[in-house]
Amino acid sequence: MPLAAVVLAALVGVGGGVLLAGLHTAGIPERDVQLMSLSDMPAHDQAPGFALEDQHGRHLSLSSFRGQVVVLEFMDPHCTDICPLVSQEFVDAYRDLGADGHRVAFLAINVNQYHRSTAAMLAFSREHGLTTIPTWHFFTGPLPLLRSAWAHYGIYVHAPSPTADVIHSSYIFFIGPGGQERYLASPTDFHRANGTGYLPPATITQWGHGIAAVARSLLP
Repeated sequence: MPLAAVVLAALVGVGGGVLLAGLHTAGIPERDVQLMSLSDMPAHDQAPGFALEDQHGRHLSLSSFRGQVVVLEFMDPHCTDICPLVSQEFVDAYRDLGADGHRVAFLAINVNQYHRSTAAMLAFSREHGLTTIPTWHFFTGPLPLLRSAWAHYGIYVHAPSPTADVIHSSYIFFIGPGGQERYLASPTDFHRANGTGYLPPATITQWGHGIAAVARSLLP
């Protein structure tokens, strides 16, 4: 479950992004910039590295994806709030990319310290259709390595107990083929009375278009 105040407060900690305007000139429609609260990572520093295990038990590092655009999120495999919505947005984005889809890697890093098995990552991936993305990887691993990744990307995580909702900040990081941080997006959602997250289908579709547009703009 994302915490809006934490998301805003942590923005400075993940690169001091500046909200962009006029990105349609780079192939990103202005409406997508506004919808996604897309911000620039002006220093274009190298994205923090990590080496973890994906949902199939493959040990990979961020550098394994050099040459591809990387779309990176932080997700809870037991989330009923924003993570399933971002998952659908990723599926839509991959579909929108068409022939360019194989050039974009969609990654997530686990934020749930109580559920760290590769089986949990795979179950979530299957439940939300992410296994339809050939370049999808849901990473997990030892808690110290996960905590290191959270810290390096400025992700706030609060998990009071194994049965409580994990509160975590939610960002989408766009990393260029050379490994540089380029853009940051801030997913949002609404909440039903029972606490589950939702967005109108048209908004999810538009997010998918936006993610694809940003990823495509970074392709060489």
